[in-house]
Amino acid sequence: MSAAPGRLIGLGTGPGDPELLTLKAARYLAEADVIANFAKRGNAGNARKIVAGHMRPEVIELPLYYPVTTEIDKDHGDYVSAISDFYEESAKAVEDHLLAGRTVVVLSEGDPLFYGSYMHLHVRLSHRFSTEVVPGVTAMSGCWSATGVPIVQGDDILSVLPGTLAEDILAHRLSDTDAAVIMKVGRNLPKIRRALAQVGKLERAIYVERGTMENMAITPLAAKPDDIAPYFSIVLVPGWAAKPGESVDTSSQMAEVVA
Repeated sequence: MSAAPGRLIGLGTGPGDPELLTLKAARYLAEADVIANFAKRGNAGNARKIVAGHMRPEVIELPLYYPVTTEIDKDHGDYVSAISDFYEESAKAVEDHLLAGRTVVVLSEGDPLFYGSYMHLHVRLSHRFSTEVVPGVTAMSGCWSATGVPIVQGDDILSVLPGTLAEDILAHRLSDTDAAVIMKVGRNLPKIRRALAQVGKLERAIYVERGTMENMAITPLAAKPDDIAPYFSIVLVPGWAAKPGESVDTSSQMAEVVA
């Protein structure tokens, strides 16, 4: 007799600080038969490091290694093909465990359904297996809490923008919002800086590197002396105190943290 289908759990690990895991996340980690996580080949992955203290020694680990990361442009046909095949293969690897009746927890940095790789498994499997998504503290909320600078208030409009957008689109979106969070910074930082300067919001921008982690660094973007940014970086543009013709002096308000 075949085993009953297992259960799929997309689990948000939060932005980096292990203490920002939810109680529900910790419980599911302790109950999991299989823990899967996305990572760059040769790297355990940040999500795996965050949850290490909650994993049972006997749990089955299923690392899902990206075939490419930044080696090929995301719009190139080779990248699209490789990453699409990868998600299909990853879904099949998870499915095998689900068909064996196991509970599979898929780790996702931040929140699973907010720019997370987990969602590519979710759309392929959730309609066929019992599924639950455990929300996680997002990178952006972890970062603005770390700065100590309110991001929005009242009727302020907040836009969340990927730094991978074309510079003219970034500038347009930044000009049409009160506050912004710019994700996927990395090698896009020079473009982001130019777009912010173009719309007069560079002086308000805050650069956060490895938010909530032990080696976190926070600085006004205008004061950052270079355009080097790791994958785990974000740019915040607070809108709460902005008035026409005025700028926000973030340097005097934020909690300065330097690694």
